Amino acid sequence: MSAAPLITTQPPFPSPTNRPSSSTTTSPSTSSRHLHLSHKLASLLDECKSISELHQIHAVILRRGHHDNPILNFKLQKSYSSLGRLDHSTALFNRTSNPNVFFYTAIIHAHAVHSLHQQALRLYVHMLENGIEPNAFTFSSLLKSCSVKDGIVLHSQTIRYGFVDDLYVRTGLLDVYAKGGDVVSSQKLFGKMRARSLVSLTAMLTCYAKHGDLDDARKLFDEMSERDVVCWNVMIDGYTQHGKPDEALGLFSLMLEAKVKPNEVTVLSVLSACAQLSALELGRWLHSYLVNNGIQINVHVGTSLVDMYSKCGSLEDARLVFDSINCKDVVAWNSMIVGYAMHGFSQEALQLFNNMCMEGFRPTDITFIGILNACANAGLVSQGREFFHSMKDAYGIEPKVEHYGCMVNLLGRAGHLQEAYELVKDMKPEPDPILWGTLLGACKLHGSITLGEEIAEFLVSKNFTNSGTHILLSNMYAAVGNWDGAVNARSTMKGIGIQKEPGCSSIEVNNKVHEFLAGDTSHPKSGEIYMMLEQINKRLKVHHGYIPRRDIVLHDIGEREKEQSLEVHSEKLAIAFGLISTQPGSTIKIVKNLRVCLDCHEVTKLISKITGRRIVVRDRNRFHHFENGSCSCADYW
Repeated sequence: MSAAPLITTQPPFPSPTNRPSSSTTTSPSTSSRHLHLSHKLASLLDECKSISELHQIHAVILRRGHHDNPILNFKLQKSYSSLGRLDHSTALFNRTSNPNVFFYTAIIHAHAVHSLHQQALRLYVHMLENGIEPNAFTFSSLLKSCSVKDGIVLHSQTIRYGFVDDLYVRTGLLDVYAKGGDVVSSQKLFGKMRARSLVSLTAMLTCYAKHGDLDDARKLFDEMSERDVVCWNVMIDGYTQHGKPDEALGLFSLMLEAKVKPNEVTVLSVLSACAQLSALELGRWLHSYLVNNGIQINVHVGTSLVDMYSKCGSLEDARLVFDSINCKDVVAWNSMIVGYAMHGFSQEALQLFNNMCMEGFRPTDITFIGILNACANAGLVSQGREFFHSMKDAYGIEPKVEHYGCMVNLLGRAGHLQEAYELVKDMKPEPDPILWGTLLGACKLHGSITLGEEIAEFLVSKNFTNSGTHILLSNMYAAVGNWDGAVNARSTMKGIGIQKEPGCSSIEVNNKVHEFLAGDTSHPKSGEIYMMLEQINKRLKVHHGYIPRRDIVLHDIGEREKEQSLEVHSEKLAIAFGLISTQPGSTIKIVKNLRVCLDCHEVTKLISKITGRRIVVRDRNRFHHFENGSCSCADYW
C-alpha cells in the first residue's frame, strides 16, 4: 500500500527550484499548508484500521517534520496500542518530552487493557513523582483488571484527588470489589451512587450472582429499567453456576420473549443448565436455534454441545458434534473422552485418547480424570495404574485429589480395598469427604465391615467425618444384618442433625422435566403410573422369574414391607411414567441423584426386554444403557 492515497495536499512541498532557503522566513501560506497537513494526518490516524497503514502515516509524519507535534504523537501512541503494538506505543511515550496527564493516562490505559496492571501502576507512580496530578480517566483506566488489594489503595487516591464521586470512577471501584468478592464494600459504593449506569448495575448484579446471592441478584435484575444481553447472561449464569438450572432455563425463555438475542455466553450457560437437568429435548432445540439463527458453533460452543449431549444420554449426537468441530483444542478432546468414560464406553475413550496424542495434543489433568474413570468403569486395574503413574512420570502432571479419587474408585470396585486404603493414607493432597466416601462405599460393596470400621475410626480421630461417613457406616451394618450397629450409627446422625438424601429420579417429556421421589403420589398421573407399575411387576414375576432383592433394603422391617418399598423406588416411577407418556419403541431417559440399586438395575434390564424399549439411566456415578435385557455396564458398577 503506497502512501500516495493518504496525503492529498497539492503540492505537498514547493518544487526544488522554488524551495525557500533555511534563512527565509516561513510565509503565511506555508504555515497554513503545514497546519492543514497536521489536521489531515490527525484525521487519518483517527480512521486508521491496520498496522501497515499506521506505519505509513507515521513515516509521513517523520518525513514532513511533524514528529514534535504533541497531538499527532498522542494519537500515534493511542493508535499503536489499539492495534496491538504496545511496544511501539511505549517507545513513543518514552520519547515524549514532558508528557502531560493525557499522555500518562493513555499509556496507563494501554497497559491496563493488556492486563499489565503492575506496569500501569508503576507508570501512575512515575506520573505522581513528576508532579502531574491524575484525572478521572486516569483512575478509570487503572481500575481495569485491578486486584482488590491495589483497588483499596486506589480508592484512597480517588478520595484524595476528589474523584471518588465520579460515576465512571465509582463504577470502576465497584467492579474491582465485586470481582474480588468483597460484597459489603460493593454494596456500600453502590448504595451511595447518586446515578447508576447500566455498567454499575451490571457490576453489582455480577457481584451478587457470582457469590450465590441469587435472591438479591434477581431483585436487582427485575428492578432494572434497561437490560442488555450482558445482564441477562449474568443472571442466567448465576443460576447455572449455583445449581439452579430450572431457574436458568426459565429466565432464558423470558429473554427470548423480550426479543433479546442470545450470544455465545448465553448459549454456554444454557447448555450447562440443560446438561445439569439432562434435558435432552431442550438441548436439541437450542442446538437447532443456533443453526437457524446464524450463531457460530465455534470450538467453545461445540465443546459445550458435546458435554450437553453426553450428560443428557445421547452419545451419538455428542460424537457427531465432536467430529464436526473445526480446529479442535484439548478441551474438546477431553469433553468427548469424559463423555465416553461416563457412559462406560471405556475402549472408545482409550482409543480417542490415543488419537488425541497422535494428533499432537498433550493431555491435561482433565484428560486423565476421563481416562481413569474409563478404566474404573471397565475394571481395567493394570491399565489404570499405568495411566496414573504416567501422569507425573511422562507428562509432569501432579495428581490431584480427583485423580486419587478415580484410583480409589478403580481399586475399590475391583476389590483391592487395602491397596486403595494405603493409597489414600499416603497421598500428598489432603483427602476430601468424597474420596473417603468412595472408599467406604467400596467396603460396603464388598462387605468389608472390619476395614470400614477401621476407616471410620480413623476419620473420627482426625475429625474428618461428615454426613456421608455416618450414612455409609449405617448402611454397611444394615447390609450384614447388624441392626444394633445400624441403629447406633443412625442415632449419631440424628444427634448431629444429619438427614439422608432422599432418592429422586427425573424424566423429560415434551420439554418438561418431571421429578419423582420414592413412593411419590403427587404427580397428576399418579394413578396411571401405579397401574403401569402393577402390570410390570406381575409380568416380571409370572413370566420372567423376577425375585425382589429384599436383602438390599437396609431397614429392620418385614419381608413384605421390604418388597413393597422396592416396588416404588423413584426410578421405577419415572420409567412407568415414561412408558405411559412416550411413543412405543422410543428411548426413555432417566436421571437419578443416587447410585442405582441392585433391584432397580435388574428390573430395568427386564423392562427393556419385555417392552422393546431402550432405557438410559444416569445415576450419581455413570450412565447405564439398558437394551434387550442387558446393560452397558455388564453388571460391573
